[in-house]
Amino acid sequence: MSPFELVFAVYGLLLGLAIAEVLGGFSRALKLKRGTKAVRIGWLTPLLGVLVMLDLSSFWMLAWDAREQVSANYATLVSVLGMVGIYYLAATLIFPDVPEEWPDFDDWYDKQNRLVIGGLLTANVASWIGVGLLGVLHPLPEVAATSVNATAEMLYTISGFSILGLFVALLRVNSRRWNIAMLAAICVLMVVSGVTEPYV
Repeated sequence: MSPFELVFAVYGLLLGLAIAEVLGGFSRALKLKRGTKAVRIGWLTPLLGVLVMLDLSSFWMLAWDAREQVSANYATLVSVLGMVGIYYLAATLIFPDVPEEWPDFDDWYDKQNRLVIGGLLTANVASWIGVGLLGVLHPLPEVAATSVNATAEMLYTISGFSILGLFVALLRVNSRRWNIAMLAAICVLMVVSGVTEPYV
């Protein structure tokens, strides 16, 4: 078993549980829509769920990109547990545990969004720091740059900083319309970032 496979066993398990948590929330919401009790789901909570799933997917790819640099030691496992644990906790807060008690999911979003967004921001910043440390401690051989790679890397970097900026804005803006717009923008940027990611 390689060092990456050992670390990724913990990583993959927790990321899988976080994704299952978000999908379970979507499932409960869909069941409510068919039930007799009137519940307004709105756009905010589902968009937050999509955002978390996209962010989890990009985090998974980040681990794959770092596969040759990851070493199996206690510090690595604790760091991975910390970052992925934040994602899991954020995923558990997206949808209410007892949806029937929340006739308007936008009210639930208003109550929990700062914890979820703050968790995503923390995990993203920690992952960027982690990638930077891996680059210093275990540098990869230089690859000849092409104009395509340089353009992809520039788009990837711009998308990343834009996403972080929108996370910060989401922590401060209370308007539901602006929250919908920013959540949708982050989802689009995450897809763009994933498509233009230069190291895959």
